[in-house]
Amino acid sequence: MFLIDTSRDGQPVYDPIVNQSLDNYLINDLKLPGHGLIMYINEPSVIVGVNQNVFAEVNVPYLRENNIALVRRTSGGGAVYHDMGNLIFENIVVGDTDDGAEWGNYHVFAQPILDALHELGATDAVLRGHSDLVVNDHKFTGMTMVKSGDAYAAGGTLMYDMNLDAASQALHPVETRINGSWVKSNRSQIENIKHHLAPKYQGLNSEQFKEQLLKALFHVERLEDIETYHLTDHDWQIIDERLAEQYRTDDWNFGANPGFNRYRFKQFDAGSVALNLMVTGQQITKVAVYGNLLEDKLARKLEAQLTNANLDKKELQKKLSKHWLRKLLSDADIEALVNELLIEKQ
Repeated sequence: MFLIDTSRDGQPVYDPIVNQSLDNYLINDLKLPGHGLIMYINEPSVIVGVNQNVFAEVNVPYLRENNIALVRRTSGGGAVYHDMGNLIFENIVVGDTDDGAEWGNYHVFAQPILDALHELGATDAVLRGHSDLVVNDHKFTGMTMVKSGDAYAAGGTLMYDMNLDAASQALHPVETRINGSWVKSNRSQIENIKHHLAPKYQGLNSEQFKEQLLKALFHVERLEDIETYHLTDHDWQIIDERLAEQYRTDDWNFGANPGFNRYRFKQFDAGSVALNLMVTGQQITKVAVYGNLLEDKLARKLEAQLTNANLDKKELQKKLSKHWLRKLLSDADIEALVNELLIEKQ
């Protein structure tokens, strides 16, 4: 196993949208042969699985109010909260290896993490069930995998000193009317690993803990002694292109809910409105309305108005120029909403 250094210009990257896109680049583009490992820390964010409905899993208003990013990963699994108290680790496996790495076998990827944590004092950390690492019968890591050809990524989020209250708030959805089929999160009791470590490791910040964990994983005294691939300027150029094409777009992070492919959000003085849309050609074929602007009955009326509407300015203005909507929105507001629906965002 070797380390893949994901720092940029000598500095760690904390942007969750960037970090969550790395596994896709590493297994689809770079494809370094063998068994690599990346480990990084994210700023406050919620990461949802590729097949999850954001509004059924996440408290979207809380995220907006607290400047918490929403990021959709390319692998499955449930919604998780990240902040500067978490470590995210991913094994990047390309082709055959000689260390037992095996697609679908979480044990072979969990055990090195457990061995390292045991070395750092958390001797009660164990693998429970298929893919959860637990301590005191509470989960501190959940793992997931994503495959592409002969390459795959297998990893998880390690809760070291996470804000548990923020995690609870962020992962408590406020939408109750959503129906449909998608992957739902398995809500588990969670706990930070920090206070299960030996006392000398409990005062570390997350970067310091990351260093100690890496040294234990690779059985070295210094990080410099780990075989390491450093992402190059060329690597970052391609990663930046992928971010602009997909991973930084609201249509990917918010709109790629089952049955939808586009997302639009608008804040008005009277409240906010969020729309998940299925757009086929130039026609809106399916709509779901969220936000606090409209009560449930009016939200359903707006959905009905926009369903099967063409992305044509005059048609949309006519459909939105209803008496019940004009009680809440001015002419300028309605025009702004129409323009938002028409924008082809990249």
